[in-house]
Amino acid sequence: MRIGSASVTLAGLGSAAMLGAAFFFQYVGGLPPCQLCIWQRWPHAAAVAVLLVWAGTRWRILPWLGALAALTTAGIGIFHMGVEQGWWEFISSCTSGSIAGESAASLLPGSGADVAPPVRCDRIPWEFLGLSMAAWNAITSAGLAALWIFGATRRD
Repeated sequence: MRIGSASVTLAGLGSAAMLGAAFFFQYVGGLPPCQLCIWQRWPHAAAVAVLLVWAGTRWRILPWLGALAALTTAGIGIFHMGVEQGWWEFISSCTSGSIAGESAASLLPGSGADVAPPVRCDRIPWEFLGLSMAAWNAITSAGLAALWIFGATRRD
């Protein structure tokens, strides 16, 4: 395997690892995702799909699409980090625990509302070295984008 192919493979596998970590934190660590967390997962899934198609075809456009996916999730991660830090706001149902639009009956026990409440996007449930999962996603995804771009610019 040559250097361009290796970097593309590493970038795609990096997105797979990021998805694996997200599901690990959710199902093993007991940290359910908020809406922005879920949005950050989709571009990683797209990057994994790009890797699979690229592995079978070696189409030169695909590493660029992988880079776009990685940059997209990095951007969502930066936005999410800003919501967590209070730099800007997001939809109220994700940040304030709003019950606007809910009927009194839907808020009573046994009405379905006693299911786990939505997870707030402006809360930091876990951090490492002072950075939230959203921040780590942004940093890691920017690195993955660099790997995709490196692979896209190399001829194997």
